[in-house]
Amino acid sequence: MADQISLSRAAPAASREPRRRRARGFAPAAPVLAFLLLCFALPVLALLLRSILEPHPGLQNYAALLATGTYANVLENTFLISFIVTAITAVVGLPLAWFITVAPRRLGRLVFGIVILSMWTNLLARTYAWMVLLQDTGPINNFLIWTGLIKNPLPLYGSMAGVVIGMVYIMLPFMVISLRGPLAALDPAMFQAASLCGAARLQSFTRIFLPLLLPGLGAGGLIIFVMSLGYYITPSLLGGAQDMMLAELIAQQVQTLLNWGLAGAASFVLLVVTLALYAVQARYLAPHGRKGH
Repeated sequence: MADQISLSRAAPAASREPRRRRARGFAPAAPVLAFLLLCFALPVLALLLRSILEPHPGLQNYAALLATGTYANVLENTFLISFIVTAITAVVGLPLAWFITVAPRRLGRLVFGIVILSMWTNLLARTYAWMVLLQDTGPINNFLIWTGLIKNPLPLYGSMAGVVIGMVYIMLPFMVISLRGPLAALDPAMFQAASLCGAARLQSFTRIFLPLLLPGLGAGGLIIFVMSLGYYITPSLLGGAQDMMLAELIAQQVQTLLNWGLAGAASFVLLVVTLALYAVQARYLAPHGRKGH
């Protein structure tokens, strides 16, 4: 009887021990969690409240953002430009990352260093450089006219084309970095085995190469698309009024019109889209080893 009593007393203590261990395990993360709460969660909550409370309670800010023609065009520009930039960056970044991987070590390091060096250059300086390059009398148009490819300057500066060119240049290193690891981990023996089994190059590319690179492409594409959704400097300097993106609209509403309600609604829409894209990437494009967890 005494043994049963002692066991019954020991059982709750034993069940509490794993909880104490988990609590002690979270202790080192407490400062980081507090920082995220103060600097991320609370500001997002404040924006959400302002989006539904100002100028008066309701969802009128979200209705105006989605129903008003001007704001709807801004949303359309934002998603269209972000999608185009992501697609072009993937098309350009894949062969560049492949070249860095298969090239001789010194050459690969040199090219990769040049790609990384572009990230360390001031963003504003790079954007101003593209403003000079894309002018009607800039080096790009002058070269195309000199070669005879065009007769009149292309409208690159102040257009969607200029925004896409500038953003692709800025986003390209993120795609190269995302793909470099998966490409370096590819085993050439797999492609040799596929060739011996009679697989054509296109079959090897679609059934072996792309599936193994899909997590890297998904991660790089997600980073670029999300960053493009919230980009401000490059579109505002290289684009025109007709190419305004959502970040420019938010800045205009806050700085000029003091319309915090609409700015909060636009910011919350961006946050929801970002979280939805991350959920899709984690569900369908995660590495195979993580899907079972």
